[in-house]
Amino acid sequence: MSNSINKRKSEHIQIALNEKVTGNDITTGFEKITFIHNALPEIDFDEISIATNFLGIDCKTPFLISSMTGGAEFADTINRHLAQAAQERGWSLALGSTRALIESKEFHSSFQVRKYAPDIPIIANLGAVQFNYGFGVEQCEQIIDITDANALVLHLNSIQEVIQEEGNTNFKDLLTKIEEVCTTLSVPVGVKEVGWGIDGKTAKKLYDVGISFVDVAGAGGTSWSQVEKMRSKNPVKRKAAEAFTEWGISTVDCINSVKKENIPVPLIASGGMKTGLDAAKAIAIGADFAGYGRSILKEATESLEGVLEVMETRELELRLTMFATGCKNIEELKQTDRIQRGDLGM
Repeated sequence: MSNSINKRKSEHIQIALNEKVTGNDITTGFEKITFIHNALPEIDFDEISIATNFLGIDCKTPFLISSMTGGAEFADTINRHLAQAAQERGWSLALGSTRALIESKEFHSSFQVRKYAPDIPIIANLGAVQFNYGFGVEQCEQIIDITDANALVLHLNSIQEVIQEEGNTNFKDLLTKIEEVCTTLSVPVGVKEVGWGIDGKTAKKLYDVGISFVDVAGAGGTSWSQVEKMRSKNPVKRKAAEAFTEWGISTVDCINSVKKENIPVPLIASGGMKTGLDAAKAIAIGADFAGYGRSILKEATESLEGVLEVMETRELELRLTMFATGCKNIEELKQTDRIQRGDLGM
């Protein structure tokens, strides 16, 4: 089991780095949103604060490294670089799927990054579908113990599981099982998609059973049907995956849909996030955090310095946007009226 997970995770990393894994003709929606420049912001750039709070933990930034990898040899290096950089810059860190932790002791170290990042929020991650394949509260507690994570995020990846050769496709009655974990686990539990998006009605259902945060992981970034298509030896699944290159709810539409439900939990915008300007747009229309995945992966494979430079750039882009719209802090950015929503009809 451990070898097959290691092989799969390694293939995921290589494909995400080297192949075209975005969908065709589908975007995040951020290109339709623009800010109205404020030529006289009346604030001191050096006094701009991008500090915020996540589940009671003070954070220097509203940035999250989205769940990417773990359970593979190469993931050790990637996660160490990400954790060290996140600690230094004050980003939150979500780990890749921790199912491998329970099924094999071999790659525990790739998930045990708390020693590199003592102060930041670390979020462990598990596929919700695993609750129909032998996982329960006990396994979730083990994952939290091993990773020393502050929270657990459950990922929803129905299309990926079907295209994946080794996929788990029984998504029956997951809501009641998610509720059980939410009500009994020792840490907050959130939920995320993997790139097809979460709409408001689904988010509300999850909030009603106890979810503590939502990561929309909208369409416009990595498409996991494309990633799995490239791994698949099955010609039928490969062809079927092609039909889903334009599938999903754009990240912007996810944020708008979830905001309409007035769910009082942190909302993370991820899915095709590329710049700090994207993050500013997401926050201005209702998100609390912005998550980056593949756009930071290449640097994470290479060096700590490379990751730090990307992070510093994203932070400067956000602060520049706030300066040019006259926003001194994240709260003011959330309230800004200097935003135009293009042809979105909102």
